Amino acid sequence: MSRPRRIDLRTHACPMTWVKTCIALEPLAAGDELEVWLAGGEPVDSVPRTAAEEGHRVVSLAPLDGAPAAWRLVLRKGAAAARLALP
Repeated sequence: MSRPRRIDLRTHACPMTWVKTCIALEPLAAGDELEVWLAGGEPVDSVPRTAAEEGHRVVSLAPLDGAPAAWRLVLRKGAAAARLALP
């Protein structure tokens, strides 16, 4: 599998973190991975939870090395979610 696409949302607050994550997931095929950098707090709680509710897999969630209060989330786009994406 190739390296996941990455987006840095550390400067964004909810709900924009989820909106921008959805936009980044949209062109991906089922099984592709997206790496999302998030600020701590609400984004770290809500983005992984909402992604799982939408049919994506949370591959990992861990502190981002060298960045205080920042997190690295890796999502794998789900097949059900891929069918719902716009053409």
